[in-house]
Amino acid sequence: MKKVEIYSTPSCHYCHLAKDFFAENKIAYTEYDVASDIEKRKEMVGLTSQMGVPVIVIDGSWAVGFNKTEVAKMLGLL
Repeated sequence: MKKVEIYSTPSCHYCHLAKDFFAENKIAYTEYDVASDIEKRKEMVGLTSQMGVPVIVIDGSWAVGFNKTEVAKMLGLL
């Protein structure tokens, strides 16, 4: 099982799409709300050097934004 994390904000449309994708595919994930968690926000910026969300981390590899095909490949679904 892959370790999946998502850095998101409550108002982010693409964050909701990513979480819906995980739910549809029964993928367990850990969510960090970077709108309210300053430490996780700093961690995200340190990782990506920018503030865009979602940031999806799968087993240490990360992607900014939600590209269903890319995420599915990272998860080994394709």
